[in-house]
Amino acid sequence: MAKYNIFIKPSAVKELEAIPLKKDRQRIVARIRKLAEDPRPVGYQKLSGQDKYRIRQGRYRILYSIEDRDLLVCVVNVGHRKDVYR
Repeated sequence: MAKYNIFIKPSAVKELEAIPLKKDRQRIVARIRKLAEDPRPVGYQKLSGQDKYRIRQGRYRILYSIEDRDLLVCVVNVGHRKDVYR
């Protein structure tokens, strides 16, 4: 299986930097890196009405889109589960 490239939108980078605990940030970054190998890991879900997916990392959610033709995963949103879908 080919390895995907990861693109993180600048707004998602700001949201990631705003997460208070360094340990949580490190886990989220590790989870994002794993998306390069498998963009559809166990536990991922497609968001209804959108062409985006989400994966869980503790209390946080990572929202991303997949472009199979270009082998690209674009992280569009990272945030706490109570705020990320707004």
